[in-house]
Amino acid sequence: MNDSAPRRDFQVVVNDEEQYSIWPEVKEVPAGWRATGFTGPRAACLAHVDELWRDMRPLSLRRLMAAQAPES
Repeated sequence: MNDSAPRRDFQVVVNDEEQYSIWPEVKEVPAGWRATGFTGPRAACLAHVDELWRDMRPLSLRRLMAAQAPES
């Protein structure tokens, strides 16, 4: 990385389906997404998303599948 380049921080964002992404901290979070409170360099934000987002299925699909699962 070039030491003279300005540092770009990102923030981790999540939507109502519990899908995660990163977004430049200097930009307004897009509609339908909300900031999680975690900010930092791109690599740190991506690592944080990897820790949080274990199940890639949208929340609505997880709920549907749970409702259809046979009771034990």
